[in-house]
Amino acid sequence: MKTVLTIAGSDCSGGAGIQADLKTMAAHGVYGMSAIAALTAQNTTGVAGIYHVSRDFLEQQLDCIFTDIYPDAVKIGMVSEKELIEGIAGKLKQYGAKNIVLDPVMVSTSGSRLLSGDAIGTLKEVLFPLADIITPNVPEAEVLSGVSIRTKEDMEEAASKIGEYFDGYILMKGGHSVEDANDYLFYHGKKKMFRGTRVENENTHGTGCTLSSAIASNLAMGCDMETSIQNGKEYITGALLDGLDLGKGSGPLNHMYRLK
Repeated sequence: MKTVLTIAGSDCSGGAGIQADLKTMAAHGVYGMSAIAALTAQNTTGVAGIYHVSRDFLEQQLDCIFTDIYPDAVKIGMVSEKELIEGIAGKLKQYGAKNIVLDPVMVSTSGSRLLSGDAIGTLKEVLFPLADIITPNVPEAEVLSGVSIRTKEDMEEAASKIGEYFDGYILMKGGHSVEDANDYLFYHGKKKMFRGTRVENENTHGTGCTLSSAIASNLAMGCDMETSIQNGKEYITGALLDGLDLGKGSGPLNHMYRLK
């Protein structure tokens, strides 16, 4: 069985973060493991609080994982503190981690800010160089590039700006677009569009976590990058189309829709 590690925050309501990642991995038939960077008190309506683990404890978790069940892929989600980002980068380099998918989580679906200002620079300088692919949504890409994104041309400009300091694949997620749900992959000046079906479903809690975990799962199983993205998009579209409706706000997806 292939193995995938998620490094992220816990979502006590189960729709995003570590919980969404592990459900996605299970749905793909890979063995999921987790290093928890933060505990969050949140639900479908918002984030009430965040409790960060210490750098030492996060590093202990990573040591235990890499020295026993080595992951075939790594997904990195919400990591809000500079010291934690530096600790993760050190361990990934120490153990020669591969197939690294970085989802630069900055704002939750409900609109809560999840990344401190000084941590953004550290994320770009320390963790980005280790990643094979980053998966920013439109608001995150705007922060990373300094470009206001309204059109596909803006996406290209933003990707070009991010490409000045990141050498890997850049998947610009189009879920925030009012026109379509197409994603765009940029790599060394080349662009590929992944067409998506816009699903009329307001329950989108954890979509970013889910997509990045699906990509990591596919990479672990030996798929190339473009195939992993395509498979991930098809999976998340199915999870949205299932129409799960839980909670009073933006509810979660049905990660296990394929079991029906």
